Amino acid sequence: MTESAAPYRVTPRSDYYAEYAPAAPPAPLPRAPLRLSCVVPAHNEESTLEAFVRALAQAVQRLTPEFEIIVVNDGSRDATHDIALRLAAELPLRYLALSRNFGKEAALSAGLAHARGNAVLLIDADFQHPLELLPQMHELWLAGYDMVYGVIADRAAESGTKRLGTGVFYGLLNAGKKVKVPPHAGDFRWMDRRVADALNALPEHHRFMKGLYAWVGFRSVALPFVPLDRAGGQSSFSLRSLGSLALLGLTSFTTLPLRMWSIVGAMVAALALLYGLWIALDALLFGVSVAGWPTLAAGIMLFSGVQLMSIGILGEYIGRIYDEVKQRPTYVVARDEDRSPWRDA
Repeated sequence: MTESAAPYRVTPRSDYYAEYAPAAPPAPLPRAPLRLSCVVPAHNEESTLEAFVRALAQAVQRLTPEFEIIVVNDGSRDATHDIALRLAAELPLRYLALSRNFGKEAALSAGLAHARGNAVLLIDADFQHPLELLPQMHELWLAGYDMVYGVIADRAAESGTKRLGTGVFYGLLNAGKKVKVPPHAGDFRWMDRRVADALNALPEHHRFMKGLYAWVGFRSVALPFVPLDRAGGQSSFSLRSLGSLALLGLTSFTTLPLRMWSIVGAMVAALALLYGLWIALDALLFGVSVAGWPTLAAGIMLFSGVQLMSIGILGEYIGRIYDEVKQRPTYVVARDEDRSPWRDA
């Protein structure tokens, strides 16, 4: 990764995880004048929301006068609602208040569904996604890329447990799959209208957005960056919520856990068969002994544990099917305050 004098000016890499990013377009594509929709999910962001939205508006104004900011309040319990309403009276902003906390994936889906620009920017409200990269994202979009996604280039500030868990998760998610999810890529991304329309057309309700970004395809390029420190507040993602999101991603985009337990079951069955043969030979050659009762009890416990774990994994997939067939909406909008310049379009 190289740097120039401009802060956070990094080299885009179409070969960054080359199997995840298509080759660069041969020439710039004709683009209509930029009309940018900025989707900002917010959950308990009272300490940073106002400063961030104003900074975002200033950064985007340098790119185009035609823009809207969509703040999606994902069931915040602080003053996020009041701050967003106040900002809507001053800025080209559309405020969506969800009826409860549906999760970041649902908040992003709500923002995408209501975005009206010919390009859409997804960005967090905590200042960790550098605004200085927006001009470069714009340049890459003009160069013909349909999606420019930020990739965390350095996770040294994260705990070892989180780094290990992230590596295991992406290893399992991408094992043997044709559609691969770029490791360390998050929700910080710029996408063309065609990408947003493709995402909005997907019918599933429990949405793992990082997987959906990869699944829809299009010409994409990775833009490595180092996240900044949070300007205030605390992250809404605990280890428990991250684990739930990882489980959603695995059950939504891979059947590897089912296959793994099929292999484990076959191995245990083979070992049990070999052990049964050994017991039979031992009984024929040396007679029957009661000393095998502890081994028998341990074997029963082992097989019971394997069966229960297998049923549990199968239950996770069945649970996803159950949730999908109910056809409940991904989110419910309780209030839509539309002060966007395109509200009458």
